[in-house]
Amino acid sequence: MAIYCGTDITSVERIKESIHEFGDTFLKRIYTEQEIAYCESRKVSKYQSYAARFAAKEAAYKALSTQIDGMISWQDVEVTRNENGKPYLKFHGELEKVANRLGIQEGNVDISLSHDTAYAVATVVIENKEN
Repeated sequence: MAIYCGTDITSVERIKESIHEFGDTFLKRIYTEQEIAYCESRKVSKYQSYAARFAAKEAAYKALSTQIDGMISWQDVEVTRNENGKPYLKFHGELEKVANRLGIQEGNVDISLSHDTAYAVATVVIENKEN
């Protein structure tokens, strides 16, 4: 069995400044359409939601960094929510290939997100029972 873990903390202000400075170019480079729609729906806390998703992407990359062979896109990790509102990760592109190669299934990936007005933090833990 192998355990992969990654954690990241991100400044909400840094993400907000990037969105204001680069607009859609930044958003579409980093986030999927579904992530953008969710964050925009959060109105008052939208920048915290963007920052939490940014931190989650970084945490996922850190967790799997030793296993990645090719180029990774920011959109290769998507933060979505289940029917109860619990966040979970979907892998796409190169990260989906890595997960498949390692035998990592969706149920073996856990994520925790938290934020306040200044910072967002994410932790990703991946359990691979096949290794």
